[in-house]
Amino acid sequence: MTTQTLSQTHPWTAAAQLTPESFAAWVDARLDAHHAAISRLLAVSAPRNPENSLEPYDQAIAELSSTASLVGLLNSVYPDKAIRDKSQDLAQKISQAAVQLALNREVYDALAAIPLAGLDPATTHYIERTLLQYRLSGVDRDEATRNRLEELQEKATLAGLTFSRNVQEGGNTVLVDDPSQLDGLPPDYLAAHQPATEGEHAGKIVLTTDFPDYIPVMTFARSHDLRRRMMLAYNTRAYPQNRAILLDLLQTRKEVANLLGFESWADLATADQMMESAANMQAFLDELAESTREGAQREYHMILDFAQQQQPGLTQIDAASRAYWVEQYRRSAFDFDSQSVRPYFPYERAEKGVLATAEKLFRVAFRQIQNPDVWHPSVTAWEVLEGNEVVGRFYLDMHPREGKDKWFSAHPLIPGIAGRQLPEAALICNFPEPKDGNPALMQYSDVVTYFHEFGHLMHALLGGKQRWAAQSGIATEGDFVEVPSQLLEEFFRDPALLATFAHHYETNEPIPAELVHRMNRAGAFGRADWVRTQIYYTTYSLETHRIPPAEIDPDQLLKDLYERFLPYEWIDGNKMYASFTHLIGYTSNYYTYLYDKVIALDFFHQFPANNLLDPDTAHKYRTTVLEAGGSMPGNAIVHAFLGRKQSMKAFTDWVAEEFESTPAQL
Repeated sequence: MTTQTLSQTHPWTAAAQLTPESFAAWVDARLDAHHAAISRLLAVSAPRNPENSLEPYDQAIAELSSTASLVGLLNSVYPDKAIRDKSQDLAQKISQAAVQLALNREVYDALAAIPLAGLDPATTHYIERTLLQYRLSGVDRDEATRNRLEELQEKATLAGLTFSRNVQEGGNTVLVDDPSQLDGLPPDYLAAHQPATEGEHAGKIVLTTDFPDYIPVMTFARSHDLRRRMMLAYNTRAYPQNRAILLDLLQTRKEVANLLGFESWADLATADQMMESAANMQAFLDELAESTREGAQREYHMILDFAQQQQPGLTQIDAASRAYWVEQYRRSAFDFDSQSVRPYFPYERAEKGVLATAEKLFRVAFRQIQNPDVWHPSVTAWEVLEGNEVVGRFYLDMHPREGKDKWFSAHPLIPGIAGRQLPEAALICNFPEPKDGNPALMQYSDVVTYFHEFGHLMHALLGGKQRWAAQSGIATEGDFVEVPSQLLEEFFRDPALLATFAHHYETNEPIPAELVHRMNRAGAFGRADWVRTQIYYTTYSLETHRIPPAEIDPDQLLKDLYERFLPYEWIDGNKMYASFTHLIGYTSNYYTYLYDKVIALDFFHQFPANNLLDPDTAHKYRTTVLEAGGSMPGNAIVHAFLGRKQSMKAFTDWVAEEFESTPAQL
């Protein structure tokens, strides 16, 4: 494997101290390399073929996509706000280059002139998919339409960047005057949240809307007032500024879709996906909604009956109390307190466990890089090895800090090219951070999230041995990308696997299998409600992109859909849409999570239940799914692993499992 072939790979190594000026110069150099590759493509006078035409095009795409990814990374994580601000300007500049390329008729004609006869399947798929995406961009429209599309796409990019930045930097705080409001929270949380001793909040406990503060309050705090305040603080992080931005963005997307001959953005956004159309998406959602309606109502009434026994006079459970009463019910019905497993998941042990599981499953080794060149001291860097060969690199930025993106995500950074360039990727998460003697105990849902994001990471890295950079790693259709992540999170439920790393932080005792079984029974409860919650989010993303923007009231739509799909009482003041960043990335296609859950569970059931790390199944999964990257259509990847189309059976069995193990009565 040779060294990286892209022009200077990382912006944070472009100078001893990254400045807005040096950052801009780095991006300009990358864009110059991108444009030079396009010039080489257009200068070809001989008959077109993959070597003289697709290769320079792919080099241009590699430069552009990796530059966008690295700039996007620093926009999300860099500690210096001046660099984050500059990254937003640079992202707009990179997007402009991408839009210009997508509307470049000369490039389209050059690629269309490559004969497909005799080409390998991956190259054929690359060309055919690229030409489809060009047509969906409007490359075959008249010049005036192309110019208008370029204006609209640039406007949409700026709106999306601004929306996301407002969420990233829009965290709220909740002040607690009376420490008794924290009753019910675990001792380590209380120890880490003492009253401030100085400043404007002296004498008060300051809680943030970062996940390590937010989730425990919503799950364990007995105070309804605190839960309600925390929920509203979390769901108003970027309100009101993002309301107007969203409405303007929706209008821009509708105009783009209409110019391209589609009735709505949702129709355009599914045209090159596995789902194929917004109508198919709606049919899929309708099927799930019908099949889970009865189960979700049953779950709710079981919880409500229990809550009424504990709190006579209670008539309904509201949105702020949902997680709390689910936790209380699980404690009683399943003899499982989710706090009981936290001592087995101190952050550092959990990280080692996730990495060790991936090493065994995918037959690789991870080696931490000492004194790495990274963007923040808390970031670690790793090499992926097969035997003695380094086949990829990744970065772990896992804890919250001021100005950092507050979500959990995987970022492909550098596309892999077989024999020429190593793939690189990063995880951006917000797990509790071990410090000052605090072991940073994680909830089991945190560890599931870690597995989930690591599934994305392995897809990006193990799919990085492609001939073409544009097919590297997570380059499938958008509605396949959640399959590897949702599959890997299922491995968390195996008692034998957990016992290899989930050891009590004080006694080193491995987590008892019986406790894991109780955790799994409790964790299975509420799946119908989870599905309907996903339908709620999905329908909101679909309807906002299907209803004419002039007719949308984002607040009323949010409430109406909530009350259609969820039984918990709505709380006024919820502005969740203002921080729903998936409206920027997935746009109308949030259905991906549900659609891919169906595929992931079908995949998972091919692994032997008594030996999840079975080497033969793991090898087949790695070679047919992960290593395929984007070199074939998603449906072909599914068939390669299953030998058939995906089935709903594993998914429906998964939803029904909760009632198979639910006690008939308390």
